[in-house]
Amino acid sequence: QVQLVESGGGLVQPGGSLRLSCAASGRISYINYMGWYRQVIGKERELVATITSSSTTTYTDSVKGRFTISRDNAKNTVYLQMNNLKPEDTAVYYCNINSLVPAQGLYDYWGQGTQVTVSS
Repeated sequence: QVQLVESGGGLVQPGGSLRLSCAASGRISYINYMGWYRQVIGKERELVATITSSSTTTYTDSVKGRFTISRDNAKNTVYLQMNNLKPEDTAVYYCNINSLVPAQGLYDYWGQGTQVTVSS
């Protein structure tokens, strides 16, 4: 049914850049917001950035000024531009859609995850 396909991860040197993309397919009744999370095995999942239908954005303090979230409604895709990457940014990044399902309430859809490794 609803699927989120991520791409753009990889290995990059400190100070480099990557752009993650997440393309959504299937029918979603209503999208409250889209976001990007990241997680290192053994640690809690961390919210990185969100963007609402009105294009309001939020960022966790550690990425402000370096990361930018955006969306392309025509392509049904959300992006995360990551600049000046640091080793502590290394994680698996997950795309998220928080939706409202009629008669069921809020529901989260997740991408498969894409690995970002920042190292020399």
